[in-house]
Amino acid sequence: MSEMASSTDILRQYWGYDSFRGIQEDIIGSILSGKDTLGLMPTGGGKSVCFQVPALMMDGLNIVVTPLIALMKDQVGKLKMLGIKAEAIYSGMMQYDVDRAYDNCLYGNYKFLYISPERLATEQFRMKLSQMKRICMITVDEAHCVSQWGYDFRPPYLRIAEVRDIIPYPVPILALTATATPMVVDDIQERLKFRERNVFSMSFERKNLAYVVRKTENKESEIVNILKSIKEGGAIVYTRSRKMTGEIAKLLISEGITADNYHAGLTDAEKDLRQINWTKGRNRVMVATNAFGMGIDKADVRVVIHFNLPDSLEAYFQEAGRAGRDGKKAYAVLLYNGSDDTKLHKRIQETYPEPDYIRSVYEDVCCFLQVGMGEAEGRTFDFSLEKFCVFFKHFPILADSALNILSNAGYIDYQAENDFKSRVQFILRKEELYLLDNGDRDMDNLVKTMLRNYTGLFADFAYIDEMFLSHHTGLSAERIYEMLKDLNNRRIIDYIPRRRTPTITFSMRRLETDRIVLTPMVYDTRKEEYAKRIEQMLRYASDESTCRSRMLLEYFGEKKAEDCGQCDVCLQRRKDRKLKENRQKMAEDIRNDILKMMKDGKEHNLSELNQLNYPTDLLNEVVRNMIDEEEVRLNATSISAR
Repeated sequence: MSEMASSTDILRQYWGYDSFRGIQEDIIGSILSGKDTLGLMPTGGGKSVCFQVPALMMDGLNIVVTPLIALMKDQVGKLKMLGIKAEAIYSGMMQYDVDRAYDNCLYGNYKFLYISPERLATEQFRMKLSQMKRICMITVDEAHCVSQWGYDFRPPYLRIAEVRDIIPYPVPILALTATATPMVVDDIQERLKFRERNVFSMSFERKNLAYVVRKTENKESEIVNILKSIKEGGAIVYTRSRKMTGEIAKLLISEGITADNYHAGLTDAEKDLRQINWTKGRNRVMVATNAFGMGIDKADVRVVIHFNLPDSLEAYFQEAGRAGRDGKKAYAVLLYNGSDDTKLHKRIQETYPEPDYIRSVYEDVCCFLQVGMGEAEGRTFDFSLEKFCVFFKHFPILADSALNILSNAGYIDYQAENDFKSRVQFILRKEELYLLDNGDRDMDNLVKTMLRNYTGLFADFAYIDEMFLSHHTGLSAERIYEMLKDLNNRRIIDYIPRRRTPTITFSMRRLETDRIVLTPMVYDTRKEEYAKRIEQMLRYASDESTCRSRMLLEYFGEKKAEDCGQCDVCLQRRKDRKLKENRQKMAEDIRNDILKMMKDGKEHNLSELNQLNYPTDLLNEVVRNMIDEEEVRLNATSISAR
């Protein structure tokens, strides 16, 4: 109890809450007792508290493994504001900044090191890890990524178990995820080498969230109608295409709805600015690919709309769960029509092309990069997928999938989204720089803005962001770029412009094509699992008889799920039940009126029944039943009592 009391004190001191929610306290107690722990918590369940509070109670550093760079930056920033020492190491950082972060963790009594899973395999990380005085715990965020049965398997996650072996003393591991089927739950614990099975699970039920499938042939029009009918709070519209994010955002703006778009192709500054504008309510709707949403801190999202069907219920559940995190009524709407079945089934072949095709892509990549047999182990090459596909006549989607499978198989490391940020270093000394007189106010403004906002520019290259400089100088990004090039040409600075270049690293020397083996866990089994997830997604979208919430909860292993009473299926069932009750009551009224008419013992013309003003189909049905029950007799043109 004393441990829990102190954890409550820490919660109150740093976060201002008097008590924990759900299973947070159980998870914290488990970690404090030294047990490996898996926590299953839905989006908005408060996962960060589960690893931040115990780390502050323990001696040493908490290593937090997460693939979400935006989440790292956000959480490290918030921890620092609370006076808690935290660092993050991720792709795109200067080596100087990486070294500084490691040194802080080694010598600065830091409590948290957020790190991307790809870093775990580097020699520098392993060397620094062996030098660290005390690791108190390892936290694995998005833990489903370690499971090959999961919808978002990432091979670097398998390195986490190796990290445990490097640390010469027992360190508990906390794995957290918002989406895991029973099979994935078991696999996570096996892959992370849990010493014993230990799972804490919150119900995934969201009582305030109504799941709706809307069948429509005009999805764009339906989005406008939904957003005009739900006028309060923020909204997210998910689509698979970067191009569609822009087109739908423009459509919404033309309809008087404030909107912006978001995808992985934007610069960091553009992403940050758009997310801030949306979070603060300056733009109501964010139209985005699945690059948007992880770690967002906006509680009043009233509706999440999916323009396209995701390829798994796990992905759908996680994205839909970003609505209603304030506990108030919210909606998750999936737009669906007949063509979605064909599109989703097509994704199976696009994601898992034939093995012979995959081998041919490997051969062509080696030729394209001019890699000889037995060469290139450990070498990294810039790689243009577009040029490659044009040269070898490959379809980009299939080639990209083949490269990802080869990466999962361990032959190459294919990074499709590498973003090499712009870099600047001043060549002139500071004294010489001040002697320059350009007579150009814009140029002076740019130079002073860089010197104010970036450190170490005279000693080494520093990453810069042209959009950030544009925002702070009031100049256009195009003008900033031209001035930086001019300064470079005049040898005042060295300027390396930003480039987005995919890379391929050969994990082993080039092999003969017939030696490329795709094991079942890399290809056949994963393709079967992917196809099953597609079918589950289509079943969810097309089923009109099962409660949406119940279907999702049962998929995630909750066998005692109840109907929610608020999804489109439940509402239609209630409406149908009411209609049935009304019809039964009307049928009884018809029978009573006919019996009243028959009381005189005379035959009545059938036309007199029409004067009762009841629906013809129901009137005919009641008459047939009365004949079957021998309550009335029907002649050619008349009806009478028996």
